[in-house]
Amino acid sequence: AAMKQLPAWPRSSNGGPNRPSVLWNGMIEPLLPFPFTGCIWYQGESNRNKAQQYRELFPAMIRDWRRVFARDVPFFFVQIAPYGYSNDRGEAAELRDAQAVALDLANTGMVVTLDCGNASDIHPRAKQPVGARLALLARKHHYGDDVVSCGPRVVAATRDGARVILRIEEHGGSGVELVHGGVGFELAGSDGVYHKAEARLEKGQLQVSASAVTEPRHVRYAWSAVPEWSLINHVGLPGQPFRLE
Repeated sequence: AAMKQLPAWPRSSNGGPNRPSVLWNGMIEPLLPFPFTGCIWYQGESNRNKAQQYRELFPAMIRDWRRVFARDVPFFFVQIAPYGYSNDRGEAAELRDAQAVALDLANTGMVVTLDCGNASDIHPRAKQPVGARLALLARKHHYGDDVVSCGPRVVAATRDGARVILRIEEHGGSGVELVHGGVGFELAGSDGVYHKAEARLEKGQLQVSASAVTEPRHVRYAWSAVPEWSLINHVGLPGQPFRLE
């Protein structure tokens, strides 16, 4: 619908490669005859301020590519890396959350890059870990290798008094660890104001609490443009940022 509302692009203007349909016609459509195995996607930051749109746009793009490829190609993608955007008001965290929505589609996987960014360089030099993690996703989910392909994912939160108990989805028995003192977690009460929280592993449970929040209603982790992080698995793959009630 949005495409139909776009004005006609002046033929006299080159407008750069990002004008409607040019990227598709110039870079994707020519690939259709080739029997490639899958897709990897590294997201740019130009639409960082459109997280709500991205929640619909990114999965729609994946479905549309699969439609024209006439096969359910694997699609593995990379969350945006930490970077100190000026005047960020949570947009980077919102976009990471929007990216994760695509995991609801079958045959997808996501690389977390909380440990690969550079607050002063939007093009961080740590490329090798990103490529290695994409390779792990392909090896696990397409080629069937017995490898751990991603870090822990928090899927639910329940309240136990002033504590929050987080339920974690592990992958391949990879286990869960907290490093850097368990930083990166925050809790909020009914007022919606977040406070730094302490996290600890106890008897296989991940427990989070904050002295300033006696009746927690919301919990989040690694929720900023350049977040603190501490959740990993036994092979060193970082956990996914999240926000839950």
